[in-house]
Amino acid sequence: MMNMRKLFFLIAAVIFMMPVFGHAQDEDNAKARITRMIEKMRGHKNVSEIEMTVTRPAWTRTLKMKVWDDRSQKRVFIRLLAPAKEEGISFLRLGYNLWNYMPKVERVMKIPPSMMLQPWMGSDFTNDDLVKESSYIDDYDHKIVGREERDGLPVLRIELIPHPEAPVVWGKVIFWVREKDNLPLEEQFLDEGGRLIKDLRYSEFKTMDGTLLPVLWEMRPVLKEGQKTVIRFLTIDFDPSPPIAESVFTKQNLKP
Repeated sequence: MMNMRKLFFLIAAVIFMMPVFGHAQDEDNAKARITRMIEKMRGHKNVSEIEMTVTRPAWTRTLKMKVWDDRSQKRVFIRLLAPAKEEGISFLRLGYNLWNYMPKVERVMKIPPSMMLQPWMGSDFTNDDLVKESSYIDDYDHKIVGREERDGLPVLRIELIPHPEAPVVWGKVIFWVREKDNLPLEEQFLDEGGRLIKDLRYSEFKTMDGTLLPVLWEMRPVLKEGQKTVIRFLTIDFDPSPPIAESVFTKQNLKP
């Protein structure tokens, strides 16, 4: 009788703990998928050329830029190549810090935290969009909250909730990630009140430098009719040769 009673309590304890273990495994799986997504999209280091088209109801303009990205050290350098009037504008990200160089005034300026939600180069991407990607891994709790199909493919809906003291600006970020290869299809940005502010769609999956990537990114602010920003990757090199020099990621390099 005593052994049967012990067995009963052991089975009850296992059943009780199953949801806890399941939740932990689900969270670990969600974080692992977001980590693999960022690793695929950026590698450890890469050099790319990007075209960004900003559309407004009354006008459209296109910028071309070169980007040096060292994800392992949380640093990025961006230099605008065209059009001529914006050529030479540069940005340097080191950790959570961001600097900007404007050739017209020949000044290097540090962008304060209060300006992180300001539009980057007049686009629908913000200054914060330049500095937040690594924080998707470290500064959020991750949870798979749904499964669905898109274009016949299984897709996971993964919710990211920031840690209470994390230096992030969104109340929630939601990803739709392809289950087979962890590549993103959609990303939504919500404020602290749960209101959807921006929607980012990823499309045109192509193999670049041996890696399958979505080369077209379209950001739309949901509250602003007729407004969007489209980023297209023209080239990307995940194993740049020669390797990216340390001098690239310096404030001195902001001035061409």
